[in-house]
Amino acid sequence: MSQPTRGVILVGHGGIPKDCPSELVTKLKRLEAQRRAAKLPPSPEEIELDTKIRRWPRTPATDPYQSGLEAVAAQLRPRLYEVLFAVAYNEFCAPTLEESVEELIAKGATEITVTTTMFTPGGSHSEIEIPEILGLLRQRHPDVVLRYAWPFDLDRVAALMVQQIRRFS
Repeated sequence: MSQPTRGVILVGHGGIPKDCPSELVTKLKRLEAQRRAAKLPPSPEEIELDTKIRRWPRTPATDPYQSGLEAVAAQLRPRLYEVLFAVAYNEFCAPTLEESVEELIAKGATEITVTTTMFTPGGSHSEIEIPEILGLLRQRHPDVVLRYAWPFDLDRVAALMVQQIRRFS
């Protein structure tokens, strides 16, 4: 039996590019709210708007959040040794978690661990959306082990914050 090919995905929230027209985001959020209230799947218009915003051209100046997450990923990637690695975003930015999982599976991953920069409980992305997406992906790929490295140990999060505070005190 061969060793599993491991993968890791770092999921961030995602930011709106500064030069993306606000009316696009407003319309997308309105469509999402209507869909959720009616408990319907996304409409073609919602999918088109979501894709347009996610694929909007970005630079460090127009999307500092994406640049920041990519910088964290650049520090994380070499510390994970020989694993396949990808970044994903919950909203406003590409690739999606689904796209990153599919990418790693296409590269041969048979075990994927998903983690996020969203450390605290109570967020809809980390507590609800990511687990729901992983549940659907597990059904689509029953031979792939998909783990979610969440919730974070809040004692360790606090210890990290103490170190950060001490750096600046």
